[in-house]
Amino acid sequence: MKKIVKKIFIIILIIMLLLAFSKSYSTLNVDNLSVVVAMGIDVSDKNNLQISFQFTNPSSVSESGTSEQSPSIIYSVDASSISSGINLINTYIGKEVNLSHCKVITFSEEIASTGISDEIYTLINDTQIRPSTNIVISKTSARYYLEHSKPLFENLITKYYEVFAASSSYTGFTSNATIGDFFNSLICHSCEPYAILGGVTNDSTEYSGTTNSENDTSTKSNASSLSGQSTAENTGLAVFKDDVLVGELNSIETLCFSIIKNQVDGFLISVPNPNKTNSYIDLHVTPLSAPDIQVKILNGTPYISLNCRFTGRIYSMEDNADYLNANLLTEISNSCNSYLESILTEYLYKTSKSLQSDINGFGKTARKNFFTLNQFYNYNWNEKYKDSFFKVSINSSIRSSSLLTES
Repeated sequence: MKKIVKKIFIIILIIMLLLAFSKSYSTLNVDNLSVVVAMGIDVSDKNNLQISFQFTNPSSVSESGTSEQSPSIIYSVDASSISSGINLINTYIGKEVNLSHCKVITFSEEIASTGISDEIYTLINDTQIRPSTNIVISKTSARYYLEHSKPLFENLITKYYEVFAASSSYTGFTSNATIGDFFNSLICHSCEPYAILGGVTNDSTEYSGTTNSENDTSTKSNASSLSGQSTAENTGLAVFKDDVLVGELNSIETLCFSIIKNQVDGFLISVPNPNKTNSYIDLHVTPLSAPDIQVKILNGTPYISLNCRFTGRIYSMEDNADYLNANLLTEISNSCNSYLESILTEYLYKTSKSLQSDINGFGKTARKNFFTLNQFYNYNWNEKYKDSFFKVSINSSIRSSSLLTES
């Protein structure tokens, strides 16, 4: 009798397990899913939106071998909303679209200029979209940007999308801007949203700019000196006021943003040579600590002070230059201080007076001036930021190259 009861129990358990996993097997099996690695959103002439989906075939990696790139496929659909577009593309490809591995969401400059709050709310409400997904505003159409997002040194497009913003930590010329950060800033009373500025290198036209240090640091996506294979580039930032694109930052302005946000580990700059007119010295500069930011409200107007400390070393060398001379190193340090104070001050007044957007989130520090959050909300920081005044203080200590030391 015990054996019969045991067999019945085992049969019931097997049936329960089959019923529990049968649905997940039929719907979540990788063979029934189409994995989206990137999305592009453009304005459509026929409908509200044109939504582009970039797919990759995971099985193609093992089939083609590690020496070949895994191919990607892009499909676009005109729809009234993102949800409707996903539904239409599901019908077309015969598989369920899965967004859990989507690494990048790209908006065209055209649609970002009209406001993207509806799209951001829809995407952030989708449980498959990860908050760490990067958000890009493309100077070209979003589809064109995706078509030219090709991994030059990676076999997988997914790997490329994972690392393409990594240069922000050692150049400061871009930022690891995510849709989670964008959404948080969108609903924030003390900061404004920003996104990566994207574009496509045009290998069919020659660069007409000069090659001095000032021009090198004023580049941005779709306006750089890069030449070669036509690929996507991500230099600079797109600045928003609420959900509307209001302007752009070039590479040196983005570096200023990164310094204030304490998002860059070290960076290369060219400062005026104190001993030679119309000459520059390359320095590799490292922040010693996070910037000291103080915000006071004087007669209803924000007064923001910024104090930064850096160490650095001379990166370029010059014939007959005595870079071991203490007086010369002091002069170079002073030149570095003046240069950084200048570019940071210009950047801050651009964000406040021209763009009127507090993308660095100074409002979070300004809240200390109010007894309650309601008082701060009534002050309306995001509108008062345009009236701000700034004081920037830089203290840097520059030493000679690590390979050039006293014997």
